[in-house]
Amino acid sequence: MILAAGRGERMMPLTKNTPKPLIKVKGAALIEHSINALKKANITNLVINIAYLGAQLKAHLGDGSSFGVNIQYSDESTSALETAGGIIKALPLLGNEPFIVINSDVLCDYDLSQLTLPKNALAHLLLIDNPAHNLAGDFSLVGSQITLIQQRSLTFSGVGIYHPDFFKAHAHSQSKLALYPLLVDAINSRQLSGEYYAGSWQDIGTPERLELANKL
Repeated sequence: MILAAGRGERMMPLTKNTPKPLIKVKGAALIEHSINALKKANITNLVINIAYLGAQLKAHLGDGSSFGVNIQYSDESTSALETAGGIIKALPLLGNEPFIVINSDVLCDYDLSQLTLPKNALAHLLLIDNPAHNLAGDFSLVGSQITLIQQRSLTFSGVGIYHPDFFKAHAHSQSKLALYPLLVDAINSRQLSGEYYAGSWQDIGTPERLELANKL
């Protein structure tokens, strides 16, 4: 699943008439970088959630055949549901097996074919060194277990793999739901694992970061 329903407020005015996932980096739309990363890992059945200016995304990507993938859409145009809420709405399209979720505004050269869900975990996240815009970090990593922040903090990359049961307690929710509280619940039940990645990663969250990405 590629998360593409956000309004991109921090990217204004660039996102006034263009959905953030269609903003170009190195000549290709952000979401095309995500699609290509999944395709490179032989992951070709994709679900994309859309809301703000979602019709433009559907018109640009179509059914995915021109990109060598198959795309289904989860439409949140009546009410954007935040990360967990959006995933829950898309669960009927995602099936009963573990699935990868990535943010459409993240560029990362991690090999997604290596992302697997360990036994006894309901979710597994890719963690990175804290970028300048998130110096406090999000979590810590003790072995392969994600914990709340301890001595060394790391940042959630926006790349993870989830079992549908991770969302089971909220599966009937049709309202906005953030992901972080569910991650904390999984930490408390020792069902959230992770790995550290030191490779290339960029969050294209502001015009300044977009400019940097195009320079690198």
